Amino acid sequence: MSRFAALDTLAVGDVAARAGVASDIAAAGVTLLAPWALLLALAVVAAAVWQRRRRPCLPFAGLHLLADPVDPALDLPPLPTTWRARWSTLPPVLDVVAALALVAALARPVEYVPTPPAPPGRDLLLCLDVSSSMAANDLDPQRTRHAVGLALAERFVRARAGDRIGVVAFARYADLVCPPTRDHEALLAALRSLQLVPKEGPEDATAIGAAVGKAAASLAAAEGAGKVVVVVTDGEENVSNKLLPDEIAPLHAAQACAAAGIRVHAVVVGRGNQKPDGRFQALDTTAVQQLAGATGGRSWRCEDEAALAEVYARIDALEADAPAANGVVVRERFAVALAVAAIAAALARLLRAVGLRRLP
Repeated sequence: MSRFAALDTLAVGDVAARAGVASDIAAAGVTLLAPWALLLALAVVAAAVWQRRRRPCLPFAGLHLLADPVDPALDLPPLPTTWRARWSTLPPVLDVVAALALVAALARPVEYVPTPPAPPGRDLLLCLDVSSSMAANDLDPQRTRHAVGLALAERFVRARAGDRIGVVAFARYADLVCPPTRDHEALLAALRSLQLVPKEGPEDATAIGAAVGKAAASLAAAEGAGKVVVVVTDGEENVSNKLLPDEIAPLHAAQACAAAGIRVHAVVVGRGNQKPDGRFQALDTTAVQQLAGATGGRSWRCEDEAALAEVYARIDALEADAPAANGVVVRERFAVALAVAAIAAALARLLRAVGLRRLP
């Protein structure tokens, strides 16, 4: 199964479009984004040649005329040359180097460094209902809804080896049992440990909105492009209502997910709420349908194990990853040229300050 590449790198075509170069960069290397700036180097060289050839304002006799003209056989030693005379040409040379380095920086050298595809996979959270109603056995006469759901969730996890998967368990409250991880053995151990809350206890309710809100908070910081929540419940939202305005309604949780780029798939299992006499009361699934639809997800109703297995297979197909693309990272290299220019200019100024100054 192919996986999405993370967005910490840019696609080759995106980088090329932003840089103004061809989109089919074949290999790594240094490229000049503004090569026309190199024409300024001609002006720098021309100015240096003109400065070198122009006549001095104050002509004076050469030092060779100071040798003894009367008796050349005296073999007098040559006149000493000071360090200022020997190094007097260095400041102008450094000026030229600084100017050429500045031209190189203006040409904007950049390096394209290929990067391998990011590790495949998506960030996915399973939100599993652990209210007491999950003890009904209408999905399979031999097992509860809870047992069937855990078995199929485990099969789903094992089929998505590259994903970072976590688990949120919810009844009256939502708990992050396992944050998204690629350590699926640890995840499955946490999954198998889930227990239903006591029937008619203080936690025996169904807070779908709170569960999705908890999942959204956990996935909000994920960097991957594929962030998915799968909600599996057998009941209606019965915590968020007008008497409890501070609770998160499913639609409000959907809005938070949509803003964070999280897609929610909702699965309602079972034939409804089971009455003491064994009959089932139909559920109102409008809230979970709106929850999924507002985030670009899908919703399903499953009344037996085969239907739930088919839904997990469809979610697995819907959330298949696109092929991971190689990327490149663009690294600016003008800082080196700027550093050379600054150092050369500073040295030229320092040498002139200590006495290496030539008359024009």
